[in-house]
Amino acid sequence: MWGDIAIAFLLAFITSFVTVPYTIKLAYKKGAIDIPNERKVNKKPIPRIGGIAVIIGFLVASIYLIIQGTIEKTLILNDSSQYGKKLIGFLIGIFIIGIVAYIDDIKNLKPWEKLIAQILAAIIVYLFGIRIDTINNATINYVLSFILTVGWIVGITNAINLIDGLDGLSSGITLISSLSLLIIFATNNSPIIAIILITSLSGAIIGFMPFNIYPAKTFLGDVGAQFLGFALSIIAILGVAKTVTMVVLIAPILVLGLPIFDTIFAIFRRIKTGKSVKAIFKPDKGHLHHILMRQGFTQKQAVAILYAASATLGMLAIILIDEGPQKAISFLIVLIIIIAIGFQNLKKYKKDLINENIQQGLVDKKDIDLYEEDQNDETKKENKGQDSKK
Repeated sequence: MWGDIAIAFLLAFITSFVTVPYTIKLAYKKGAIDIPNERKVNKKPIPRIGGIAVIIGFLVASIYLIIQGTIEKTLILNDSSQYGKKLIGFLIGIFIIGIVAYIDDIKNLKPWEKLIAQILAAIIVYLFGIRIDTINNATINYVLSFILTVGWIVGITNAINLIDGLDGLSSGITLISSLSLLIIFATNNSPIIAIILITSLSGAIIGFMPFNIYPAKTFLGDVGAQFLGFALSIIAILGVAKTVTMVVLIAPILVLGLPIFDTIFAIFRRIKTGKSVKAIFKPDKGHLHHILMRQGFTQKQAVAILYAASATLGMLAIILIDEGPQKAISFLIVLIIIIAIGFQNLKKYKKDLINENIQQGLVDKKDIDLYEEDQNDETKKENKGQDSKK
């Protein structure tokens, strides 16, 4: 198994790394350029279809090892698990997501058009056998299975896409999530196919990241961000298929907790602000990374904070699977106590860091002042609302 992991990682890494420069050239040729505006943080036009390199790296490594495993008979594709059929469905889904997202990166499709493609890809994957259909060894209702599977796939696809707002953010968060899932799969008797796929995904992301970390030379684009979310959601289902207990099901949710929270928060925030369901599709500057930057953190600092949060959730998921809920909860309690004890020092460190950022001209004090004014206005509105109820 470890030999396959090494091959998958290296092959995906090298393929992705050498392919990125070609995607940059293609982006300029096709006009797939991310132009700065008031909502975006990039100050200059950046190519935005670098995710194609990640897809190619992932596919090359995965297909090579699947073929090798079939030849060596270490991987059976046509047994009762029907991995051959499932992988075909996965490949068709990647093709649908990739093509539509690529068109969006060039021509800017409407949100509902992208959503239809995501739902279609999720339905195809479901029909080809990749589904959430058992919990605690009990088969769940067909309709509930369909809703859970399609909802999970579409939800995670959008969650990773929505968090793609800073250099290296979504690629880094996905990498941390992938490595966490790899550890969980490797120690939880998961199918070898899931281990190969998650390792290939990790290698492909690392090959891309030198071009994506601040200051970025290229972005994932919708084609990359949607692929990462789609692939993670599918591999998570494949990885827990043999041991579908409630605890094992919770693990991928914990691993992906940061983008999931950001997405749920964005949905409620947009409905509240826009006062209609249609407002969900309207982009805003209320994501976690936007909030951190408006507080005075630089891009690098905001990304590092979110990396740390994602890594903590990943470790919590690993402890939950390996040691059980009791140790995971005790770890979380101890962590909260430690943070609470050092809270005042953390506040002082944050204040000093932000002041240093302002002095060095890394952030604009006006943005921080506006953020604080907005927070004060929100507090006043809430207080008024509570007073009127009384």
